[in-house]
Amino acid sequence: MILSLVTATAIALLTASVATAGEVEIAAAAVRQGADGAYRFSVTLRHADTGWDHYADKWDIVAPDGTVLGTRVLLHPHENEQPFTRSLSGVRVPKGVKRVSIRAHDKVHGYAERTLTVELSP
Repeated sequence: MILSLVTATAIALLTASVATAGEVEIAAAAVRQGADGAYRFSVTLRHADTGWDHYADKWDIVAPDGTVLGTRVLLHPHENEQPFTRSLSGVRVPKGVKRVSIRAHDKVHGYAERTLTVELSP
C-alpha cells in the first residue's frame, strides 16, 4: 500500500512581538500516514535551551476534543542544536478526526501559548 503523505510544513511566523519570550516555538511539522493507518509526526522546535534546568522537554499531538494522542518526550537539552527535529511514530488518530494540534512544552514556561494545527489526509 502506498504511504499517504501529508506535509504540514508550517513555518510558524513567531516573532518576539507575538511569542512570549523564552517559550518553545514550533517551527514546522511533517505528518505521514503508514499503511497500517498510524501516523508519524516529525516536529521541529526552536528554544533557547540553557541546560538541564531550562529546555524544551516534550511535545504532544492533541485531538480537537483535547485528548492527547501521543507525546514525544525529549530527554536532554539541545543547546547546540537549534532548531531541532524529532519524530514520533505509531500515533493512532480516531476515525473522523481530520486535524490535530501540536503543542510544545519547556521545563520553565510549561506549554507554549502557540500551537500548530495540521490537516490529516484521508
